[in-house]
Amino acid sequence: MAEIEDAIERADRENFTREPPKTLQGRINYLLKQLGNAKAVAAELGITADSVNRYRRGARKHPPKDIAAKIDDAVRSRWQPQVRKRRRKQAAASGITVETRARFGYTAPVGTTDDGRFRRLTVHLPAEYARRLFEARDAGASDQQMRGIIAEGFKDVYFQDGGGRAMGLSDVAINDIDYLDIGYS
Repeated sequence: MAEIEDAIERADRENFTREPPKTLQGRINYLLKQLGNAKAVAAELGITADSVNRYRRGARKHPPKDIAAKIDDAVRSRWQPQVRKRRRKQAAASGITVETRARFGYTAPVGTTDDGRFRRLTVHLPAEYARRLFEARDAGASDQQMRGIIAEGFKDVYFQDGGGRAMGLSDVAINDIDYLDIGYS
């Protein structure tokens, strides 16, 4: 699963300044404008170009639930790209807040426990980690690589408290994510 990617997408959507089109025709017209033609929209949604044109004309008004969800997702993922870019730039400069419930494992010195356990954490990660996370996402990094960036931020900010404790802690890993949300500061 792509928990980190989904969390970034949800954070982006929380910053819309206007709502995307509500009607089916409005959404299809928006996708046609973005993708260029009915064939491209059909390929994106996994339906035929004829179906796209029927939705556009209003000849068909109620798509199946899975197709309606794909249409909504396709519109929202393309909606207000400049607003998204501006908010990510601001978050990369000020940091992000990560809230999660996950199993954290870590490597620690001999004589201490390294058993991972579920924790519910809300941590503000500094701009350095936000910037690295966004750059990794834009470069097509895997979810595991993005988890590594967040885990490193948790190690520095939460577990080691900026260098004030647990200095022997060498590695932190996020496993078994129950949920993960990202908020732009």
